[in-house]
Order: sequence, then C-alpha cells, then structure tokens
Amino acid sequence: MNGPIRTVATLLPIISLTLLLAGCPKRPAMTAATAPPPLPPAAAAPPTPAAPAPAPVAPAPVAPPTAAPAPAPAPAPPKEYRANAALKQIFFAFDKADIRPDDAQTLAASAAYLKANPNQLILIEGHCDERGTSEYNLALGERRAKAAMTFLVSNGVEASRITTISYGKERPICTEKNEACWSKNRNDTFLTKDR
Repeated sequence: MNGPIRTVATLLPIISLTLLLAGCPKRPAMTAATAPPPLPPAAAAPPTPAAPAPAPVAPAPVAPPTAAPAPAPAPAPPKEYRANAALKQIFFAFDKADIRPDDAQTLAASAAYLKANPNQLILIEGHCDERGTSEYNLALGERRAKAAMTFLVSNGVEASRITTISYGKERPICTEKNEACWSKNRNDTFLTKDR
C-alpha cells in the first residue's frame, strides 16, 4: 500500500505544477470563419478625387545679351532746384578742394544773399575735369561741394538749408582737351528753390 500512495504523493506536486503553469485558458483566436464580414463596396469610403494639374507656366522672356553695359548716367538734379543769378560758380585748382581767395569773395557775396533770403534752400553741385577715374572724381566733387558748404555755414547760412551732390566728371561745361577747358569744369555750381 505504501507503493501506490507514494506514487500519488510524488505525482500530485507535478500535476499541480503543470496545472499552475498552464493557467487559465486563453481567449480563442479569431479565425476567418469568426471574423466580422467585410463591408460591402457601396459602404466603403469614396476615393479622394485627384488634384487638377497646374496650368503650364510660360517661361519669362529673356533679353538678348549685350556686348557691354552702358555706364549708368549721373542722377539729374532735383527739378525743383534752379539756377540763381545771385549765386555765382566758384572754381578750383587741379586736384584740389580748397577755396581760393577770389572764390572766397564770391562765396561771401552768396552767403550775404542767402542770409537775406532765408526762404531759399541751396543745392551745391561739385564738378571735376575729365582727368582721373570716375570714382576718384566723384569723391573729389563731393569734397569741393562740402568745402563750399562749410564756408557758407561759417558765414551764417544754416546747414539745414544746404544739400550737396557730386557729379564728378560726368557733366562737363567744356569738352575740349586743354587746361583752359578743364579749369571751367572744376567748379561748384549753386542752385536754389523755395522752402
């Protein structure tokens, strides 16, 4: 009797362990037979319409190439400014922006006129002769216009009334290639307009 009980007693823990490891039964997997039926074609979502094709774009016209670009013209003086007979030109030595004694007298007379006419705004144009590069002459013309402005301001003309511009060698008065002509082109020209 000892034999079968001992066998059952030995087998009991093994059976318990097997049941414990097996656990609860799992939910059965769905098969094709138990899956819900597919929706009929009418109930399916309508297909998204394709976006319309974009309209063709015509290429922009292309200008034919040119041999060499023309130099940009110098800006014109503002149309409101005009020549004023009371304001005379002053002239400069070659490659200089210093006010010479004779020109200082001309500028002193201009300052007196401008102080007596405070409603006038002044545009000072700086000019050069043709010698030298355009860039150099633009800078030199600006120094000449600033020199005249400084003189006028030191003689009582309000700086807020004065505008300067340089045309360098772009607007010559004389086009001959000699000193007499070049000396005419090295100048400051004065224009005025009402406030």
